[in-house]
Formats: sequence, structure tokens, C-alpha cells
Amino acid sequence: MTKVLLLITFLLFAAATATAGEAPNHGDSSAILSSLERTAGAVRTLSSDFVQEKHLSMFKTVLTSKGRFYFSKPDQLRWELTTPVASGFVLKGDKGRRWHERTGRTENFQISQEPVMKLVSEQLFAWAKADFPWLKKEYRITVLAESPVALRLEPRSAATAGFLHHLLINFSADGRYVRSVELHEKDGDYTRIRFVNAAVNKPLQADLF
Repeated sequence: MTKVLLLITFLLFAAATATAGEAPNHGDSSAILSSLERTAGAVRTLSSDFVQEKHLSMFKTVLTSKGRFYFSKPDQLRWELTTPVASGFVLKGDKGRRWHERTGRTENFQISQEPVMKLVSEQLFAWAKADFPWLKKEYRITVLAESPVALRLEPRSAATAGFLHHLLINFSADGRYVRSVELHEKDGDYTRIRFVNAAVNKPLQADLF
């Protein structure tokens, strides 16, 4: 669960990153990332359908699920799976709500009292607020391609590096949102999330959050 939640944070706000490691074969990486920063700064709301594929080294079958997410600056996020089992959560300020079809329960919680959700919200708000000193301490970022932009993120902290080897993030042609993310784990397993039907700066219903 922790891995999936951290991935959500990465994929939503990678576009806000303005600092990076060396990228010797792809021009001026600072200029590329600064352009992404300016573009992402104009994004107030974002929503998209997604397809999540889990590739496990011990199985030939790919585990597939589908869902949708919604984000509104500065601190509202809804992430929900619709198939094969409906589940999800909402973060709004310092409060949260989660649900799961199998239990039939909906549960409210205080983010400060939930260690996993607290970690997610801290990272979420750091990306959303473009807290670049914090981001630079957390990740090494390399530009893999310039048009459309593709990035590789490697965690600096031992805690995250314990399960995450690297992330590959591919942006839309206009740089306003992420088209796909791959989370590569230490054991060789990886998760790919593809985003379709993205909508930027469209009004979102208040009751989503």
C-alpha cells in the first residue's frame, strides 16, 4: 500500500521539479526542467482516467486495474480504483477519507495520526507547492529525453531506496501532465500507470473531495 501511495505523489507532481542531476547527453537540463516548472505552475486542477499494470517477475500474467484521479491545488486529492475492486481515498487539508468495496466501510481519519498518509500528504504538498530545496534533497533527477520530456528519478533516502530503484516519467507533448509512470522496484518487479482522457484546469465538483 505504501508503494502505491508514494507513486501517486510522484506521478502527479513530477512536472513541478526544477532541480536535477547531471544529464550530459540531453542539452541544457536546467532549461528543460525550468520550462516544466513554469508550465506546471499554471495547472490548478487535473483529472484523468488511468490503467495500472503490475508486472511481477514470478508470474507471466500482468495484473491490471483501472481507475480515475482528481487533484485541485493546493491540498485536495482523490484517487480511486474502479476495477477489479472499487476502493480509494481522498485527502483534503489535514483530513482524509478511504473506502473499500469488499469491506463496505467508509472511514474518516486525521492525516497527522496516520503514518502512511502523513508521509504521502507531506510529499504531495511539497510537490504541489514546488518546495524545490526539499525535492532536491529527496531525489536525483535525470533528463532522458527532451521532446516530449522523459525523466528518471532515483530516491536519495534509504527508506525509499529500500523498495524503489527508480521511476521513469513521461510527459505529454505540452508538458502539462504525465502520460505514463513506471515504478521499478529493487527486486525487478515494476508497475506501469498510463493516463488517458486527461483534463487540465477544468472545473471539478466540490463533492469529489
